[in-house]
Amino acid sequence: MLHAIGLLELTSIAKGIEAADAMLKASQVDLLEAKPICPGKYIVLVAGDVAAVQSSVDAGKSIGTDAVVDDFVLSNVHPNVISAIGAASPVTDIRALGIIETFSVASLIVAADTAAKAADVNLLEIRTGMGIGGKSFVTMTGDVSSVQAAVDAGTGLAAERGMVVERVVIPSPHAQLKQCIL
Repeated sequence: MLHAIGLLELTSIAKGIEAADAMLKASQVDLLEAKPICPGKYIVLVAGDVAAVQSSVDAGKSIGTDAVVDDFVLSNVHPNVISAIGAASPVTDIRALGIIETFSVASLIVAADTAAKAADVNLLEIRTGMGIGGKSFVTMTGDVSSVQAAVDAGTGLAAERGMVVERVVIPSPHAQLKQCIL
């Protein structure tokens, strides 16, 4: 079971690859994702115990220096976050639909974790910056009040940092739209 995840988001692909190498060499972590995203940024996502993930992210930040856009270490990450990053959530029905959109991958994953912990929602997908100009978004479902509470909670920290693009709650999405979301 994963105890913590950490992410480093950089403006340089080359520095991103160098930082990923340093992160993996710094401590015993599992590499969940390391890839370029739009527009020419690079993300590195690692998992492991909290101390190892913190050490790994710190090592990446020291290599990335001025290229670091955003980062985080999340201890006790909500299990639904990992499946949503892989778009592998087992949800088959959408009741209310919540969407949080941010300017960075790091702020979005923190928002998704906060949302999942704040209310009884299921995260559907966390889209991490590919093909959408470097922005990211999470979709979630549940009853209307739960989705509203989750979206409110999830956008809090990202809004404080100026990273929220938009937040939406659709109480009863149209059936054809649901087909596109699932």
